[in-house]
Amino acid sequence: MAKMPSSDGPSRGPGARGSEPAEGWQGWDDYARFYDWENRRTLGRRDVAFWQGLARRTSGPILELGSGTGRVTLPVARVAAGPVVGVDRSAAMLALARRRLGRARGARRVGLVRADVRMLPFAPGAAFDLVMAPYGVLQSLVREADLRAAVQAVAEVIAPGGLFGIDMVPDLPQWAEYRRRVRLRGFRRAGGSHLTLVESVRQDRRRGLTIFDQRFIERRGAERRRSEFSLIFRTVSVPQMRRRLERAGLRVEAVLGDYDGAPWDPRADVWLILARKAGV
Repeated sequence: MAKMPSSDGPSRGPGARGSEPAEGWQGWDDYARFYDWENRRTLGRRDVAFWQGLARRTSGPILELGSGTGRVTLPVARVAAGPVVGVDRSAAMLALARRRLGRARGARRVGLVRADVRMLPFAPGAAFDLVMAPYGVLQSLVREADLRAAVQAVAEVIAPGGLFGIDMVPDLPQWAEYRRRVRLRGFRRAGGSHLTLVESVRQDRRRGLTIFDQRFIERRGAERRRSEFSLIFRTVSVPQMRRRLERAGLRVEAVLGDYDGAPWDPRADVWLILARKAGV
């Protein structure tokens, strides 16, 4: 659920300086109303074909961690052979996902569950053939114990021979700090309002955290509304994530540097890891 940098720097997420949440999941309910609008202007659908490609090579159930508004979930369900389950902790995000699904093609294959990725609500051996962690979701787990728990939870529900795909936020410590920069402006058709995103970025290097403070200013005629919140992402390198996966019994078989399958490089704009659970 992280954001991609725009051409002149980061465009990530969010709130008031000095008010960062204590837990990485905090802030996402507030962000839900703006998530799709911002992502259409930054990430767009760049990653969707990648996840669809993995789904087309999967015959069984698929699990998406941090499924949010269904931006990835629904396109994957349209090409998947089996059912797709999306889990997210944010009730506001899931409400928007259910609205998106409606009667859309592929929606009948999708199940949405409100759950914490550290404690997946499935019995061990639930046997998902593909588990997807798009858009930096694992880096919103701000403590090492949280990340370890989430990786272990996935290892317990993925089928033997199943694949775990992780999309990471690239090189967080290198993101420049700035304050109150206008990052995006534009019209939002839903509700007929005009939005302005004013963003700040802070680094807490001692704790290895990058905090994105966002202020969304919404104008509709003479009416003006302001929403402020913060999102946090934790620094995790590719070698560090690889070690955590291997400790959980997952073998890394590819590290990619873009959504078309190019080899990974530390300077790449995209960091992707594919890890497989040993077969029976």
